[in-house]
Amino acid sequence: MAASIIQLMGFMLSALGLFLISAATAMDMWSLQDRSFTVVTNIYTYSGLWNSCVGTAYGTTQCRPYFTILGLPALLQAVRALMIVGIILGAIGCLIAIFSMKCLKMGSMDDNIKATMTLTSGIMNLLAGICGIAGVSAFANLVVQSFRFTTYADGGFSMGGGGMGGGGIGGLTGSLTPRYTFGPALFVGWIGSAILFIGGIMMCLACRGMAQEGNYDGMAYKAASHHTIYKTDPRSRPAHLDSYKAQSQEGRMSNQRFDYV
Repeated sequence: MAASIIQLMGFMLSALGLFLISAATAMDMWSLQDRSFTVVTNIYTYSGLWNSCVGTAYGTTQCRPYFTILGLPALLQAVRALMIVGIILGAIGCLIAIFSMKCLKMGSMDDNIKATMTLTSGIMNLLAGICGIAGVSAFANLVVQSFRFTTYADGGFSMGGGGMGGGGIGGLTGSLTPRYTFGPALFVGWIGSAILFIGGIMMCLACRGMAQEGNYDGMAYKAASHHTIYKTDPRSRPAHLDSYKAQSQEGRMSNQRFDYV
């Protein structure tokens, strides 16, 4: 009973984690523009694995997909591959988990086969969670490195005088390079991958419990058959036994004749 509950909880967590990493992969807010030092905050940019978007404070958004993969960074392409592989592994693991549920009866499938299928599903969910965590962490590292090494294009603020041509006292000279920070999709991907990883561990634990419940210590009992078959002895017998048998048969025949008389 405990193995069935653990298996069901592992399946539910795996399905939830698969949904979350799929949603994170489709989201566009993987990196969000940091508006801490920007003067105009009504317009901001953000980007994901597939699109680069511009949003406004009024709720309008315009996105432009990446039309080519040749000009994209290699790390971004690796993140794409990791997330897609994680989704595929998680989907196959959840599909196998459905057929390995102990509460479902499918033909003559015994508990040992279901335990093996549950272990396979748990391993695939574990790998899917690892792929998701690795992909999201790699993109987060890319955002951190970009944020650290992004500086002002022209030395920052000009404090000297010089009229309007020089920017004036306290004027801002040069342009600021936009910096990007973590988007909501990263947190969704982390949480979904962690849930998927935990679901895979629970499936593996359920497999161990199902295997122990399927093994019984004892001797098999086979009922005796009611029909007894006698076999003739093919070995040759001594001559004195055959003569004794003939004499006994003649004696019985003589007795029978005597009885009838």
